[in-house]
Amino acid sequence: MDEALELGSYLPQSFANADEQKYLDFLWSAFQTNYEAERYEFASLAFHLLYMSFVSFSIWQIRLARPEQFAMAMVGFRSDEEGNLVDCESPFKFYDRLKETQIFRFLKLIGCSNQQVGEFAKFVKRRNRIAHPTGTVFFNDQGAIDAEIADMMKEVRNIEAHMRPVILELYQAFLDGRPDEEEWPNSLPGDEVRANLVHTNYMSAADLAFCRSFDIEGLSLEPGFEAKQVLHGALVDMCSAEDPEPA
Repeated sequence: MDEALELGSYLPQSFANADEQKYLDFLWSAFQTNYEAERYEFASLAFHLLYMSFVSFSIWQIRLARPEQFAMAMVGFRSDEEGNLVDCESPFKFYDRLKETQIFRFLKLIGCSNQQVGEFAKFVKRRNRIAHPTGTVFFNDQGAIDAEIADMMKEVRNIEAHMRPVILELYQAFLDGRPDEEEWPNSLPGDEVRANLVHTNYMSAADLAFCRSFDIEGLSLEPGFEAKQVLHGALVDMCSAEDPEPA
């Protein structure tokens, strides 16, 4: 159970609307309730949806940071599918346009190999076997589901490690767009970070740990460095409040 709960640090701290938050809360509740009741088959289904949600948030961030590469990656899709993907207003809408296994191809934009993409997608096939009536219970004991969760979390960490450059690109774009404190939509730096970095980009605690390690001194010769320094300080304070130990 503890390893499963680690997934929470890779999921967004803020969502575009209340329904998205309720959906994630529902999945967590379904997972924990069924796990504790030893209904491991249903717990695995809920955890799989949490895993796929994490993947969709990662793809969303790739699209935000690298729109041109994202557009190029759609070569081969039908023209209507391309338009639908570009116009998606929520990470969850990707699955309305694509098969689940197709979504993983966008992870190649962060340097994942075909073999790695196959490893990420293998859980979809496993889930599909469970989701159909087969007369067989795949997860009969805690050890079986714990092994599956450990396997999935290994891939979550792998994806997140590949996401580091994307997250830092989003963070630098956030800083570069705010060289003048007087023009920030929010007067308090912490509020500005929460509203226009964390919320806008579906940032997780793991993502913010990457941002915390950003070399802010590397921007010292750029316009508005003092304002950017203030924002970075607010982000560091935010991370410290949640985890006293640096990531």
